[in-house]
Amino acid sequence: MSRLTHVTAGPYAPPAARRELVATSADGSRLHVEVHGEDGAPAVVLAHGWTCSTAFWAAQIRALAPGHRVIAYDQRGHGRSPAGSGCTTTALADDLVAVLGATLAPGEKAVVVGHSMGGMTVMAAAARPEFAEHVVAALLCSTGSGRLVAEARVLPWRAGRARTRATGAVLGARVPLGPVTPVARKVLKYATMGPGSAPDKVEACARIVHACPTRVRHAWSQVLAGLDLDAKLAALTVPTAVIGGKSDRLTPIVHARGLAAALPNCVGLTELTGMGHMTPIEAPEAVTAAVRELAELYLSPHHRPAKEKTP
Repeated sequence: MSRLTHVTAGPYAPPAARRELVATSADGSRLHVEVHGEDGAPAVVLAHGWTCSTAFWAAQIRALAPGHRVIAYDQRGHGRSPAGSGCTTTALADDLVAVLGATLAPGEKAVVVGHSMGGMTVMAAAARPEFAEHVVAALLCSTGSGRLVAEARVLPWRAGRARTRATGAVLGARVPLGPVTPVARKVLKYATMGPGSAPDKVEACARIVHACPTRVRHAWSQVLAGLDLDAKLAALTVPTAVIGGKSDRLTPIVHARGLAAALPNCVGLTELTGMGHMTPIEAPEAVTAAVRELAELYLSPHHRPAKEKTP
């Protein structure tokens, strides 16, 4: 791809990985994986959202790598991961457990963080034995388990069938996004970010989103339009924190509140005033602090899972 896929300077420029590898999913799909930080440090696994890439986590990687082993991967079809043979929530779950298996020792635990479609990946994988083996806690950022198109407010219309149909058509459009122009930045900011988002944050998001191939963007939009992971939430029993932007038009805060109410072991809901859908870039300190807190609480050598009994 000829266009620049991310910014190259500033806090949102992706840091160089200490190590790169390829994880192979159940259907043979190959996933680009980056490892930052030092071996033996508490592990954090980052799953990005629709139309994004590992570059989306630049601020978190830079902040967490000095004291953590940060593992980030490109979802199939995104970034440097080929599209693979199918777009389903089952494939998302397969891909996550493949990354866990490729980067963590048997029985080694990690905090898993998912933004948007990455959060849906966490929900889809929650019942897998590999998830239980490796995940000690989770953070869900700007995500939901269903009714994504019906609840989205990217079009300033009254809720109803007409808005739902039109929103689905817009999000699933096969039209190439083209180069990042001033108009494109304004459109992306309106649809995905809070009104006060600084220009460098808008630029970082625009570069990443516009780099996603049109066919990949369309294929995954169809999966998200029919998403129904409500029944999967019961299996997400690890301590799970939820973050949402109160100005999110793609997954409005009602989704975060619904997740917090439905999760078996929700350990906190954070509502970020003035923030939109791109919370890891819009509010990097808040997201990083939430990850750090989960790691300190549940990856500490002194932590014992609730089900264990002290001798």
